[in-house]
Amino acid sequence: MLQERTPRERTPGGPVPGGQAPGSLVPDVPPPGGPAADGRPPGGAAHPAPRGAPASPRARLALLVLVLAAAACSLLLWSPQQVFSQGFATLVPAPWTGPAFAALFALGTLAFVPKPALNAAAGALFGVHEGLALAVTGTTLGAWLAFGLGRTLGRDAVRPLLRGRALTALDRRLTRQGFRSVLLLRIVPGVPFAAANFGAAFSGVRALPFTAATALGVIPGTAAYVVAGASASSPGSPAFLLSAGLIAVTGLLSAASLWRARRRAAV
Repeated sequence: MLQERTPRERTPGGPVPGGQAPGSLVPDVPPPGGPAADGRPPGGAAHPAPRGAPASPRARLALLVLVLAAAACSLLLWSPQQVFSQGFATLVPAPWTGPAFAALFALGTLAFVPKPALNAAAGALFGVHEGLALAVTGTTLGAWLAFGLGRTLGRDAVRPLLRGRALTALDRRLTRQGFRSVLLLRIVPGVPFAAANFGAAFSGVRALPFTAATALGVIPGTAAYVVAGASASSPGSPAFLLSAGLIAVTGLLSAASLWRARRRAAV
């Protein structure tokens, strides 16, 4: 009578069938055609990036440059000064004249149209009081749009480049004292409007303090050009002479600030 053979029991420390050392772990081998342990499909190819994933910081920065370049090149097709001078009030229905002007004003600032020319046009078309309100509104709206574009598309790519001592100190000041810093940038002559917008966007200042400080800080300089535009038909009037004098003083202060900045850079 034949006895049934039993499997050979593994003795502690003894050899393991297959030639592996005692106590070694046998890796799990996926079945043929099945997925790998890390979830990749057969063949080792990684899963493609999901659709709708955010673009890289450099790609978003390139998009920001393209948007600003397109806005500037759009001036080859239309001119805000020409639109405002050719019966703008008659082209737009009366209830929408003011909002349309503020919207075109904001788009003009994004296209790097000189803001003094837009302010003077506001005074010439709407007078001192309404023109000042519309110019401040258009300025604030344009600054807010530039801030949003810079914060969304350019901040992640630009912030790693802020390594200089002066740039780091400016970024820290804007982040900690956002309202006061932006207010000073708007009041002090010689600070370019677009540079202040994107500089704040690339820093840590929040949108609400930036917008409020912009609306408050642009009033003095805007008022001078609005009054000049409203009284341009009477150059000898006290209002025109006062606004012209304020504009001249502002220009001198801007030139002095630029000279001091260049002198510091040279040292």
